[in-house]
Amino acid sequence: MSLPRPDLTTERLHPDDAGIARGAEILRAGGLVSFPTETVYGLGGDACSETAVASIFAAKDRPSFNPLIAHVSDLEMARAYAHFSDLALRLAMAFWPGPLTIVLPLRKTSKLAELTTSGLQTVGMRMPDHTTARRLISAFGGPVAAPSANPSGRISPTTADHVIDGLDGRIDAVIDDGNCPVGVESTIVGFDGDDVILLRPGGLPIENIERCLARKLKHPTFAMQEGDQPIAPGQLTSHYAPQATVRLNADHALPHEVLLGFGPVKNAAENLSQNADLQEAAANLFTMLRRLDATRKAIAVSPIPDHGLGRAINDRLNRAAAPRG
Repeated sequence: MSLPRPDLTTERLHPDDAGIARGAEILRAGGLVSFPTETVYGLGGDACSETAVASIFAAKDRPSFNPLIAHVSDLEMARAYAHFSDLALRLAMAFWPGPLTIVLPLRKTSKLAELTTSGLQTVGMRMPDHTTARRLISAFGGPVAAPSANPSGRISPTTADHVIDGLDGRIDAVIDDGNCPVGVESTIVGFDGDDVILLRPGGLPIENIERCLARKLKHPTFAMQEGDQPIAPGQLTSHYAPQATVRLNADHALPHEVLLGFGPVKNAAENLSQNADLQEAAANLFTMLRRLDATRKAIAVSPIPDHGLGRAINDRLNRAAAPRG
C-alpha cells in the first residue's frame, strides 16, 4: 500500500457552488477528487490525463491492467469520445442518468488516457444519477475517470467518512454529500455484434435491461483466470473484500464469526434488511461489511435471493469471499 503524503491534506468540500468550483479546479490541476454518485463514492481524475489517472491507480494501489469508467455529465460528452450503436443509444436513452455503464468502441479522435482504458480500444462510460456528480463533471468540462474511492479490492465507500478512512492523505479532496442511495456499483454491459453481454451485475437489475431491449442478456462464456486482462471494472476474482474471511449461505455464525443477516434471522450482528428488501440490502451492504470487519471476526452471511438486485449483492459477496492472492 502506498503511504499517505505528509504534504497532502485531504479537503472535505461541501456540495455547494464553492465546493463544486474547488473540486473542478483540483481536477483541472491534475488532482484527485472523490465525489458521490447514486451507487458509491468515486475517486475522480481527469480521464484524458495519463498523470492524473496514474495517480488514481497509485492512491488505490489498483492493478494498472484494470480499466476505469469514464463518467460524463451528458450524452453529448459521451458521444465525443465513443461510438454508440443503435442498441447502445437505446440503453443510454432509457437508463441514463443511472447505474448503468456501457462499454463502447473508442473514437479515433478520443483523447482519453490509455491508462483509463488500460490500452483497450473500448471504454466503459456512465452518466451518474446524482446531481452533485454531474455538476462536478460539467464544471470540469470533460470526462472524469472514477473507480470506487477505496483501496483496491477493499469494501467500496458509500459515505465520505468511508473515503477518508481509506484514502486520507492520498487524495486532494472529497465532496461530502451524504449517503449513496443505491449502495452497489453500476451494472456493466458490452456488445458482441447484436448480442448484449452482461459484464458485471450491479445497481440496475438486468430484468429492467431485458425488458427495454425485449431480449435476454448474454453472459460471458469465460471465467477470469490469473493473468487475464479484465475488459470492465469489477471482474477480478477477489474484489470488494473486507480484511476478514467471508463465509456465504450461512444459517448461523460459528464461535469465531459474526452473522450478517438477511430477512428475519436470529442472532445477526447486522441485518441487511429485516424485511428481506433487496433494495434496502444493497444500500446497506458495504456499510455493514465495514462495521463487521471492525469486530476482527470472520463474517458469515445469510443466503441472498439471486434475482433483481440480489444478483449484484451476491456478485459482490462471492468476490469478497474468494481466495486472496
